[in-house]
Amino acid sequence: MLRFYLTVDTELSSGHFARRGRAGLDANFASAIDGRTGRGPVGVAHQIDVLDAHGMKGVFFVDPLPALAVGIDVIKRIVHPILEREHDVQLHAHSEWLSFATRSPVGGRTGRNMKDFDLADQTAILEVARDCLVEAGAPAPVAFRAGNYGADDNTLRALARLGIRYDTSLTPGIKGGACDISIVGDRLEPVEHLGVIEVPVAAIAAARGGRRHAQLTALSAGEILAALDHAVAQRQTSFTLVSHSFELLARERGVPNRIVTQRFERLCAGIAARAAIESATYANQPPEPGTAYPSLLPHNPIRTAIRLVEQAASNALYSRRPLFGLRAASTVQPPVPAVQS
Repeated sequence: MLRFYLTVDTELSSGHFARRGRAGLDANFASAIDGRTGRGPVGVAHQIDVLDAHGMKGVFFVDPLPALAVGIDVIKRIVHPILEREHDVQLHAHSEWLSFATRSPVGGRTGRNMKDFDLADQTAILEVARDCLVEAGAPAPVAFRAGNYGADDNTLRALARLGIRYDTSLTPGIKGGACDISIVGDRLEPVEHLGVIEVPVAAIAAARGGRRHAQLTALSAGEILAALDHAVAQRQTSFTLVSHSFELLARERGVPNRIVTQRFERLCAGIAARAAIESATYANQPPEPGTAYPSLLPHNPIRTAIRLVEQAASNALYSRRPLFGLRAASTVQPPVPAVQS
């Protein structure tokens, strides 16, 4: 069986907080967590509805660092509904929130990524983040993903010190990304590294020798399902897909992005129909180090063309900005940071 991990980075927007502060906290929550629109919500609760309808589980990587700026109650509002519906909560951290902290664990030092801090500071940040998550009602986390994927080897050393067994910040599909973990090559299987098990985000081959990472807004449902079938054929042990709490929302217009919402539903239906794939969580079925070296799903021009058509339609329907010259909707993230996780 291939273990499929649908991971949802669940986070308030630090960019929104920088602009509107505490006064905008309810609006920030409504957009980033609830995905609230006049046509119904498409945030965390809606995503759980879709998962439940297909007998699947999600791994919600919750960022508790906003508690350093606004208190723990807002994190409780995120964590409790996920746990009540028996989905998995693990640890996420955007170090940008340290800029707004009323009590800093690192003496006021700030940085955009975890890797911007030394080992002692990273350990302190992760310890506070873990404790905040537990205070909000979550079980002690066993897995972590760095905001912006901005981890390095010291991040893994810090996680090992704290007894957090898994990291999933490695992104082989993002060339020149923020991740500086010293694992090279097209590593697709979990691997023991510096005292933790590193679980790479999946990827596929792209045109002209490139790669594309497995994120709900970066690949079509057809591409993801083809990559899963390819992984099964190669006896791969796990496959990690990234999404976000706000990813089904066209935030520029405050409406559901029907291209992405339908993609999510098609993906869940396709996985539910595949007997060789099981929906897994870190709480119940954590990844195991793989012994095989599977290859990337080869590039397919037809699948790529279908995604580009979806992307163009998404840009035209759900962005206020002109279609031409617009950054692809399949990679659009909130204003801060440019590559968010």
